[in-house]
Amino acid sequence: MRKVVIPTQLTESKIPFFLACTLVITAGPVFVVFPQSPAAFFTFLVSLLVLYKMSIPVPLKLVGAVISLGIIMPSVGSENGYYMDVIIQVGIYVALAVGLNIVVGFAGLLDLGYVAFYAAGAYAYAIFATSQASNFIPAAWATFPVSGNWFWLFLLVGLVVGAITGVLLGFPVLRLRGDYLAIVTLGFGEIIRIVLNNLDKPINITNGPKGLTPIQPPALFGMDLSEPIHYYFIVLSIIILIIVVAKRLNASRIGRAWAAIREDELAARSMGINLLKMKLLAFASGASFAGVMGVVFAAKQTFIDPSSFSFMESIGILAMVILGGMGSVAGAVIGAVAVLVLQLQILKELSEYLGQLSAAGVLSIPSQLDPAKYERMIFGLILIAMCIFRPQGIIPAKRQLVRLRERVRDWRAKREGGEDVDPA
Repeated sequence: MRKVVIPTQLTESKIPFFLACTLVITAGPVFVVFPQSPAAFFTFLVSLLVLYKMSIPVPLKLVGAVISLGIIMPSVGSENGYYMDVIIQVGIYVALAVGLNIVVGFAGLLDLGYVAFYAAGAYAYAIFATSQASNFIPAAWATFPVSGNWFWLFLLVGLVVGAITGVLLGFPVLRLRGDYLAIVTLGFGEIIRIVLNNLDKPINITNGPKGLTPIQPPALFGMDLSEPIHYYFIVLSIIILIIVVAKRLNASRIGRAWAAIREDELAARSMGINLLKMKLLAFASGASFAGVMGVVFAAKQTFIDPSSFSFMESIGILAMVILGGMGSVAGAVIGAVAVLVLQLQILKELSEYLGQLSAAGVLSIPSQLDPAKYERMIFGLILIAMCIFRPQGIIPAKRQLVRLRERVRDWRAKREGGEDVDPA
């Protein structure tokens, strides 16, 4: 009797691919059947990551993404407004993370005041979409607030305002690098917040700490687009455009110039790269994305004040870029999704679950150790663990991945040769 041998390559490659296909195909329908389930929501998000990493033709990936984001998520969001609000907020921070990734990841310029560009775009729309502009613009010139039809024009205004703000920040800090650049950009972000907080006198422009409300929602041909489903498609469209632009920039001569500046400014200058032009372009590009999303944020919230643009917002966006992988557009997207879902969903669900067990008497948790008080600490520990065990991020940039593979190959060659080497 002839013995049948199952090839190990088949079992190692086909079975994970089969499991990945099963997850991608079933996650969406399960989420539709159980729209209130946090586990179904998390599985749905994981299936999108698996779809991106699968070795299948790009058109099939696009079809899967269109079905998941264009059909399944809107249908579930119409039944569960909480998840729709979460995914819209995730989308806003995805765009911010991709913008900051241009400055930090592509060009290697550490920016801790990125939220200032976000605030500039938000106030550029909020001032004119409320009656606030009538305080310094005569009524004979225009009437305020402007209608929601102007929202689409203000997306371009937010882009220009963000870019100009980025250039204004870039000029004074071109000679700085490393820690000095971080300190100056941090100070710039705080200055913008303080200016917005105090620009209510002698002419009331920003209404100071009281904030601006009600901000007009977007409209199209006279129809208000104030529902969450409307903001979802607006944010999704902007994200697609931003990702395409970021990828094109990274693959262009401009992206290669940014990479050269990031690695060695002296070598970049010796190759004829205009450091002034390229750095300003990096600041302007990243800031313009933040300005656009600031307009969307102001319209969605219908209320903004300076406290919405604190220093911790910049730190949170930077954590998304680092966690996802600096220099990687896909990494910035995954990092933003991971951080927001971790903070808004997983940690809160965990703390509520432990609280319910404590209330039921299953666990004895003192009030000093209330899980809700330690969500940020747990989040910080997760970030520390990621920086230690995977410093390149969840999805590292291609250049970084090539370097890591070369280092691993060299380390293995030295180890096989009997040399005493350090794996780090």
